[in-house]
Amino acid sequence: MRNEPILAIIGASASASEDQGIYSSAGLMAEAVVAAVAQSGVKRSQIDGLLSASAYYYMPTPTLAEYLGIRPSYTDSTTIGGCSNIAHLRHAAFAIDSGACDVAVIAHASTQRSDGKRRVKSMSEPLAYELPYGPLWPIAGYAMIARRHMHEFGTTSEQLAEVAVAARKWALLNPGARWTEPITAADVLASPMIAEPLHRLDCCMVTDGAGALVVTSPERARDLCENPVYVLGGAETHVARNVSQLPDFVTAPATITAPKALRQAGVELSDIDNFQVYDAFTITTLQILEGLGLCPIGEGGAFVEDGRTRPGGSTPVNTSGGGLSYRHPGMLGMTLLLEAVAQLRREAGDRQVEDSMLSLVHGLGGVQMSGATAILAGPGWVG
Repeated sequence: MRNEPILAIIGASASASEDQGIYSSAGLMAEAVVAAVAQSGVKRSQIDGLLSASAYYYMPTPTLAEYLGIRPSYTDSTTIGGCSNIAHLRHAAFAIDSGACDVAVIAHASTQRSDGKRRVKSMSEPLAYELPYGPLWPIAGYAMIARRHMHEFGTTSEQLAEVAVAARKWALLNPGARWTEPITAADVLASPMIAEPLHRLDCCMVTDGAGALVVTSPERARDLCENPVYVLGGAETHVARNVSQLPDFVTAPATITAPKALRQAGVELSDIDNFQVYDAFTITTLQILEGLGLCPIGEGGAFVEDGRTRPGGSTPVNTSGGGLSYRHPGMLGMTLLLEAVAQLRREAGDRQVEDSMLSLVHGLGGVQMSGATAILAGPGWVG
């Protein structure tokens, strides 16, 4: 049964000043917010809800509010890693439905690429139980996950490489993508080994960037915006904080969140037209596809190896090029949401998935420690 939307996105924008090293994280967020508000049909002074997660600020929402010159009546800086902004959609829906606020902004930014040049580190707590062993996080954790998947199910490096190749093929259709040279599976396997079995091209890029969404109730959205994107359902979870405490290494949090989000939305997995999923490493895409239920756990390698996630395939995945080939500014969840909005608004250009009406967005936090899923619908969903 098709359910009513719980939230509407009336403005969505990335920042324009990426990888220039001229703005702070808050400055990039403010730039993205201003652009998103310009689309929304509301004024900045009407924003009374603010949600943000940050690796830079202890108090991200007060910092951003000061930049914007607003005083929100509802604020939320819940941080569960890279999926935080996806989880924020449901939080904003709760707040708006309860009357805590009327129009909210969800924002994120990272200057991690510029920080590396300046030798500046983002705020991060040490993992006290694992730091003494000297792992390079998060790649060491995901390398262990990939090796376990290979051990249990026979997954191959060639199958992982197909994830990177598919992402690059989508990026070739995206004029905003950072990496636009064609690659083959052989190129992935020939790239330097970073943390065995993950090669350099199995790993996401590091970029600056920001994004923002303006959200309100579905009822109000109809009067403000010609092309609102609707949030039909969502769910979130966290299962551990340290890699050593993961329930197991082969089951993604999507197994918990995806069924709940689909049930709230009142749609089936087979109804989804495109999938925007966290691809910090090739193994994360593989395990998320399994966790969503697109194939049984352990069969992700076989699922992708025939090219079905590439342009023209039966299961469009990460149509922007994702974190592997488009951009990866810190917490990737916002970037995934922006691509879903572009697809549902029919604004994706050459990478547009024909007749897209439903998008599933799923993000991870840490090393498979948290997850959040959201189901989004296009402007035509509500008559």
